Amino acid sequence: MASHIMILSLLAITCSLAIGFEPSPLQDFCVADPASSTRVNGLACMDSKLAQAGHFSFAGLHVPGNTSNPLGSRVTPVTVGQLPGLNTLGISIARIDYAPQGVIPPHTHPRATEILTVLEGSLQVGFVTSNPDNRLITKDLRKGDVFVFPVGLPHFQWNMAGEKAVSLSALSSQNPGVITIANAVFGSNPAIADDVLAKAFQVDKTTIDHLQAQF
Repeated sequence: MASHIMILSLLAITCSLAIGFEPSPLQDFCVADPASSTRVNGLACMDSKLAQAGHFSFAGLHVPGNTSNPLGSRVTPVTVGQLPGLNTLGISIARIDYAPQGVIPPHTHPRATEILTVLEGSLQVGFVTSNPDNRLITKDLRKGDVFVFPVGLPHFQWNMAGEKAVSLSALSSQNPGVITIANAVFGSNPAIADDVLAKAFQVDKTTIDHLQAQF
């Protein structure tokens, strides 16, 4: 019986590792070498003997982002593009600043789950489950509250208050990616045919043309 339990435990551990979104490192670290012409699922490693402390550090998350834009928000990402030492480690982080009424519009991260902590102010956050339910799961957060957005699901953040807000997000990928729903649908290059979008949204093509013009 004990041997059966051990075998099942080993199988569970193996399966959990196998379904990970990013492979486990095979060495201490793999500092990204952006100058490399090698094409891999990620970035090639530089010679580990050349690694310096600067490859593993980032300065600036204490600096407020400029929210003077139509959305009233600013994301300061720390992904492998800003911190080469993150390469192959499967994590990243981002600071988000919100002006009063500022919003991070509905978007998805195709390669990462996101866990958000409110550092200042308050936020309304939420995500939408997949078809056929399309259920909105939403909550009002205060300073110190934490919320998780499952990988790939559309989600948003909104600062409802009259004062600024700040949050910090950790993501389970060195390069989580962002697909902003409105930009992807109405601002694709080349554009999706207005006939397709008009039928999908059940509106006339004039409305679709107007929306596409915004992006």
